[in-house]
Amino acid sequence: MIEVKNLTKTFGDFTAVDQVNFSVERGEILGFLGPNAAGKTTTMRMLTCYLPPSNGTATIGGNDIFEESMQVRKKLGYLPEQVPLYSDMRVTDYLDFVSRVKDIAPGERQKAMNHVIGKCGLSDVKSKIITNLSKGYRQRVGLAQALIGDPEVLVLDEPTTGLDPRQITEIRELIKELGIGHTVILSTHILPEVSMICDRILIINKGKLVAQDTVVNLTQNLTKSQMTQINVKGSPEEIKRALKKVNGVLAVDQKMDVDIADGGTAYVVHSRVDADVREAVARAIVQGGFGLHEMRAYTLSLEDIFLILTDEIQGKGKGLLN
Repeated sequence: MIEVKNLTKTFGDFTAVDQVNFSVERGEILGFLGPNAAGKTTTMRMLTCYLPPSNGTATIGGNDIFEESMQVRKKLGYLPEQVPLYSDMRVTDYLDFVSRVKDIAPGERQKAMNHVIGKCGLSDVKSKIITNLSKGYRQRVGLAQALIGDPEVLVLDEPTTGLDPRQITEIRELIKELGIGHTVILSTHILPEVSMICDRILIINKGKLVAQDTVVNLTQNLTKSQMTQINVKGSPEEIKRALKKVNGVLAVDQKMDVDIADGGTAYVVHSRVDADVREAVARAIVQGGFGLHEMRAYTLSLEDIFLILTDEIQGKGKGLLN
């Protein structure tokens, strides 16, 4: 459905997007991730024909974003991070305006509006002026305008910004439902959201594509050791010293981001892939006089993967790859 080939965007001497290549299948939900200023928004603006590429190209449904931009736009629904609302209009008037811009037939406009109003939970505020809506409802109006006309492709930039937990769950379920019949590119900083919604993820950093795959495959490719998380009470230095003596243990990382209520400390024990060290680790802890409170298998989270691939951490990423 979407084919991106050597897509590049420069601003003077600065290269914001550097020869990016990827494809998205029909009905796929692609998570588009990257640090701030990585090139995500610039890429999405090129795909939606808002910005022309400096080099390379992309096709959406067989139409070129540069040569056939009007045909591409008819297939797209776009929710930018800053939602383009006319705040002095009522919700229904704004959606009617959008339906006219999208050239929906007069006899179909009301049906199209009613559909997105219901989908996005706007029934209670459809007659209100947009400026009087909460940020969450304004975000819903932005999503509704992207859905007007039932486009084949949806490009959503931070679609749950400003929503409360219940609304986030509702919009998440809506995006999953939309993925059945649509192709969706979803950019968000809420990484658990990506894990729950997306079929595949794409990570961009400093304008370059650094990874594209499923979370499971990325985890397998990045993990070069067995990992076990243990929560232990005692001196961290003595615990790490005891664990490193266990046959098969390659490294021990102390997890500073885990808060243990009983005063213990969390560690990730890296061991050879052919070695099951759990019994030996438990024995070393007990014989050392430490308190073992928990032991479980540890797998890389999407946050771990993101940080490793975008070099946002020093040292910790290397430890996870041992």
